[in-house]
Order: sequence, then structure tokens, then C-alpha cells
Amino acid sequence: MFFPAKLINHQVPDDLIEQLKSDMADYFKLPLEEKKSFAQLPDGLQGYGQAFVVSEDQKLDWADMHFVITRPVHQRNMRFWPTRPPSFRGTLERYSVEAKRVASILLAVMAESLEVAEEELMEAFEGMPQGIRMNYYPPCRESGKVVGLSPHTDGASSLTLLLQANDVNGLQVKHEGLWVPVEPLPGAFIVNAGDILEILTNGNYKSGEHRAMINPNKERLSIATFLFAKDDGQIGPLPGIMKGGKENFITWSYKEYQKSFYTSKLDGASILEKMKIN
Repeated sequence: MFFPAKLINHQVPDDLIEQLKSDMADYFKLPLEEKKSFAQLPDGLQGYGQAFVVSEDQKLDWADMHFVITRPVHQRNMRFWPTRPPSFRGTLERYSVEAKRVASILLAVMAESLEVAEEELMEAFEGMPQGIRMNYYPPCRESGKVVGLSPHTDGASSLTLLLQANDVNGLQVKHEGLWVPVEPLPGAFIVNAGDILEILTNGNYKSGEHRAMINPNKERLSIATFLFAKDDGQIGPLPGIMKGGKENFITWSYKEYQKSFYTSKLDGASILEKMKIN
């Protein structure tokens, strides 16, 4: 499997996908003050707003965003779950279950391709921790001067399922030094490996750098579902993958990894580079 990959025939119901798109579009159309009632708290990541904003002079991405923790259920903070449109919370719940199912199947396929026990790979994701970020990219006549989402890899997650919610192009991935557009395919997921998966697989699966560009005339919407590692786990090459071979990354606890990741984000550094063994 190569990343990013387009995933079809995933059996997520079409009516659920369409309902999620509709609910998300209606939510972002709400007045700003109403969306602010779900705003992120200082130093928080959940809710309406952009993450890693550290100063008033910082150049922000050209986007509206809303992020919630969806799994495990006991870690949900319903304060940040939108109540309008009225169907939104139920739609998110159903979609979260389907995304968990799809991610579990993908991990099983990866384990087989890596010739590692499925249980060993799944152990790193016990409980299937998950978050969902909804993105709204408004049009901008001077689109060449702004970016919807700055170039990055998915450092906090292991696996990302991206649903492009309309037919407006904007996602680009870096390949051999060039930015390549990823054309929307109705109903398909764009599957991308995150930094954690690259580390766990000792570099067999690469975390891909990507960005979101802005259309001068049309809005763009997308929904990203992130699979995280378990809180009390270890982030390092899996023993079943190593089989006595050379380790390319050091091993940290997940809590150490999280702390270093957020520090790296603020410093503009790469967590992968910090953990690589030269």
C-alpha cells in the first residue's frame, strides 16, 4: 500500500456520507458568534478555531476548522460537539463508528503486508483513539497569497482518513520535490500515513507531506479522521517488524512523544527528525 491512497468500496453508507457533508456545510454557515460558542479554550485543541496559534502576529491558514475527540467515548467533551444542525451530533457518532471499522480493516491489511502479527500492530491502537477535524476553506480572489493548510505531515496521528466533501480541488501532496494535486473522487477516502505509523513500521510506511490550497472562486470542505495511539503505549519500531534488523527510530512513551510533538509544532521542527537514529 502506498500513501496517500484513494480507498473505495469501504461500505460506509452513502446516505451517512451525504448527511455528514450536509451537516458540516450547515454548521459552517452559522453566524460567527454562534460558532464561537464552541470555541477552543486557551491551550486546548478541541472546538472551533485553529490549533497552535501562539501570537496575534502569527500568519494563520485561510480556513475555518472544528476538531473533536470522538473515541474513546469516555474522553468526549460534548461541550465542543455542535448542536446545530440538530442532526449533527448523531451524524458524527455514526460516522465515528464507521471510520473505526475502516481503520481496523486497514491496520489488519498492513499487518499482513508487514508480516507482523495483527495483534501486535493493533495493540498500539487499543481502543482505537480517534479525533475528527472538519475543515472549511473559503474562496479568496488572491488565492496565490494564502494557503488553506500549511505544508505538514500528520505528526499527532498514525492514520488519516480524509473525505473531500465537494468536488473542489485543493489537496496537494509532495512527491519528489513537487506538489501534486489529489483530485477529489466522490465517496472515496484519501488514506494517509502519519508520523506515528512511520515510526511503528520502522519506515516501511512513510508519512506524507501535504497541504491544502485555496480556490479563488469556490469554497472547499473536507473531513479528516485521525487514528491516534493509545495513551499508555510506546512509540517506536515494533519488535515483530524488526526481527533483529536495524532500528531507524528511538522509542519513547506516547506521553513523551506527545510532549515533544507539540513542542516541535511550536518550534517548526520535525518530530520524525528528532526520533531518527543517524
